[in-house]
Amino acid sequence: MKLSLATRIFLGYAIVTLTFGAVSIYSVLELRQIGSEIRLVSDGYLALAKATAQLDSFHKSRQRDTERLFAEKAKDARQAILRLAQGYFPQRVQERLAHVTEIARRAAKSAPKSERRFLNNLVARFEELSRLYADYEEAGQALFRQLSEDGVLDRGSDGARALLTQERKLEREIQVLALMLDQRVGERVRLAEQREQKSAWIIIALSIFAIALGLAATLVAGRLLKPIQTLTDAVRRLGAGDQNVAMPLDAQNEIGVLARALDNMVRARDERDRELAEKQEALVRAERLAAIGRISAQITHEIRNPLTSIGLNTELLQEELQEGGDLEEARKLIHSIAREVDRLAEISEQYLSFARFPQPCFAVIDTAAFLDELIDFHAPELAKAGVRIERQFAPDCAHIVGDEGQLRQALLNLMRNSREALVHGGTLRIEARALVTQVEISVCDDGPGIEPEALKRMFDPFFSTKERGTGLGLSLTQQIIAEHGGELKCQSEIGQGTRFTIRIRRADETETAGEQMSG
Repeated sequence: MKLSLATRIFLGYAIVTLTFGAVSIYSVLELRQIGSEIRLVSDGYLALAKATAQLDSFHKSRQRDTERLFAEKAKDARQAILRLAQGYFPQRVQERLAHVTEIARRAAKSAPKSERRFLNNLVARFEELSRLYADYEEAGQALFRQLSEDGVLDRGSDGARALLTQERKLEREIQVLALMLDQRVGERVRLAEQREQKSAWIIIALSIFAIALGLAATLVAGRLLKPIQTLTDAVRRLGAGDQNVAMPLDAQNEIGVLARALDNMVRARDERDRELAEKQEALVRAERLAAIGRISAQITHEIRNPLTSIGLNTELLQEELQEGGDLEEARKLIHSIAREVDRLAEISEQYLSFARFPQPCFAVIDTAAFLDELIDFHAPELAKAGVRIERQFAPDCAHIVGDEGQLRQALLNLMRNSREALVHGGTLRIEARALVTQVEISVCDDGPGIEPEALKRMFDPFFSTKERGTGLGLSLTQQIIAEHGGELKCQSEIGQGTRFTIRIRRADETETAGEQMSG
């Protein structure tokens, strides 16, 4: 069974965590073991060595008293020395022996198995030493009785030889115990140092291994998660409208599955977009055919009255000419006929522009320069109508892609619409700013605004609120912007004015650079 991406990353970091945990546990155990060794040496062997040294000191003091006893000639002095020796040293020695034996027993209970045998041997030796001291005290008591009875103390007597023999045994036993403890302390200290060095190297090695394992897990996790960054960049570029993106389709994990699913979604979306574009194109063709029918009916309505007027004026002109009438009246009739003919030509031109809309010829356009030229050209006409014009172009206003002639016509229609709304003069403001993938151009006026009902239908063909308007200007403007792949919106409030907003595709850096080089 193939492990998932999350499971693999989790297992990698779990192994790293367990390795660090093992290093920590090993370190704690080793520290505890070293601490136990130190306690055994300090609380056990060193305490035993100190107590043994005290016993040795007591015994040497007792030996010196024995030598003074044999060297003293006065009976009273000898008895005083014996009473002191019999009254003070036995109690202190037995207390020391009991204390040191108890230390050895406690150490044997808490010591590791490897040390218990040695400590039990020490307990036995201290118990034997206690028995030797009991024999030694008994020999001293016998010598004291002999001295009390006859007052004679001879080094060669049986009592004296027994006492000296016991002293030598005790001395040898104490020296053996002291030597054993000194050797054991040195040995345990060396073992503790060796163990400490060994543990330190093992901990260092395990720590290095754990760090290397952590770095390896991080590298593996980074390698496993790298396609996520690629996928994220691809999704971001798709959201920005870039279709030429590379996805990690070959990743053999959940990221690959997600990338392939997203790629299929993008392909399906592109297919739907193509189908939708085809349907929209067919709908536009159908709407144009329907518009042609409406145009025919509208043309009949618009042309009928001017033709009737032309026919009537022609008959009147004919009568004036046949009867030799007034030439001034004839000229007026001719002027009326010419005016109606011009009006018919204008109406025909508007209808033909709407019905036979040409395909745009796209090029890169400098937005600021294009707007400046358009405003400067129509500024005198606007000033004559009492309209003050303002320009608000953002410093980073980018280039656009479009047909300059058609966009000029669209903006001119919006400017003319605003000028006609400013019957008593006002302010017309042209704004431009760059967006992420588009450039926004706004035509704003502070006129009376548009009624909500009229605002809903203002882009419908043949709808107009003007007395002699054809209702094709804003509809034609919307058609131009639609052909450029942009959008046209209108916002208006009664008494606040109107804002027309156009959004056109922004030229990318490659297109702008190519335009500058060709320029």
